[in-house]
Amino acid sequence: MTDKLVTHSADGLVYTITLNRQAKRNAISDRLLEALERAWDARPEETRVVILAGAGDHFCAGLDLSEHQHRDPFGVMLHSQGWHRLFSRIHMTGVPVVAVLHGAVIGGGLELAASTHVRVAEPSVIYQLPEGRHGIFVGGGASVRVARIVGEGRMAEMMLTGRILNAEEGQALGLSHYVVGKGEGLAKAQELARRIAENAPMANYAMVTAIQRISNMSADDGFFVESLTAAMTQTSPEVVARIGQFLSRKGKGPRE
Repeated sequence: MTDKLVTHSADGLVYTITLNRQAKRNAISDRLLEALERAWDARPEETRVVILAGAGDHFCAGLDLSEHQHRDPFGVMLHSQGWHRLFSRIHMTGVPVVAVLHGAVIGGGLELAASTHVRVAEPSVIYQLPEGRHGIFVGGGASVRVARIVGEGRMAEMMLTGRILNAEEGQALGLSHYVVGKGEGLAKAQELARRIAENAPMANYAMVTAIQRISNMSADDGFFVESLTAAMTQTSPEVVARIGQFLSRKGKGPRE
């Protein structure tokens, strides 16, 4: 199915969403944000993994500043909370999301990327938080998600100086998990998505929801929630069957 600003398609258990505002380097306008939310809601019930990509030469160049000029303070706050709501849905719904990063991953584009769970970068990728150069502050969740990835000191430095990080620098900081060759990002994302889709759905759900919540807890509360999550996942019928099959194969030995 196609939206003017976003395309989306399903291939078995994997659902792909592609930003498609190429003339603006996939900068996020209000209409694109709405289209992205519709695409997220349109994923088939059987979807186990989502791939998020950008059409053309860039993943996403961030906030469309032409729209930002026309908002009063209250409007900016509500706009920021709209980004938080959608990006938190992507991050915490319980469906693993694999991002394909290339070209500009700037400002709001980096905030969107940080809401995904596995990130594949091509050599062309550049990461930047240019808010300081524009006299503004992040509003799509970077002060939480990006800061957790790179550290609050590094994030502040990126905003203050507007420095650009390349693929290798971003990989070293955790902004990506894989760096692949030119044009290889989508194929790698599809490979990873298929692998993730083979996991037990409840385990995938726990991994992309519980870990984030546990990180906000005290150590004692985190240990308790970890135990509860382990109890729920390890006793599901599918997992019991999977472990039984694994033990059966292991018992046969390498020659059988």
